[in-house]
Amino acid sequence: MPVASASKIEQISQSSDPRAAIIKAVGDLSGAKVTADLVLLGTYIRNEKTAGGIIRPTEVLKEDEYQGKVGLVLKTGPLAYADWEDDDARGQSAELHTWVVYAIKDAWPVQINGTACRFIPYDKIRMQIPDPSMVF
Repeated sequence: MPVASASKIEQISQSSDPRAAIIKAVGDLSGAKVTADLVLLGTYIRNEKTAGGIIRPTEVLKEDEYQGKVGLVLKTGPLAYADWEDDDARGQSAELHTWVVYAIKDAWPVQINGTACRFIPYDKIRMQIPDPSMVF
């Protein structure tokens, strides 16, 4: 059973701005508090239309929910930083609304307002990237 609804996956995959589409799909998180060192990520869903113009079917789009390795930082817990970071750099690996790369095995999939998301410990974030389509 898929974690995210097909309609949310399609909305994100059809958007020219996946960052805005994920934020809109997840909705208002102002009342939600992430605990400990966890980071809440919105799962990146690749565009339904490939660079070559091929339209990927919904069943294929759903695979990004399970196999995608890129997420958008939506919320962080109060301890979402690493001991080795100095005070000036504390928490910079998980800045709000940045794209990050992670190993799927390190993340816990959840659905928030019908949108595929993942919780991941801060120290399991592998890198920040400027464009989510760089990694799959």
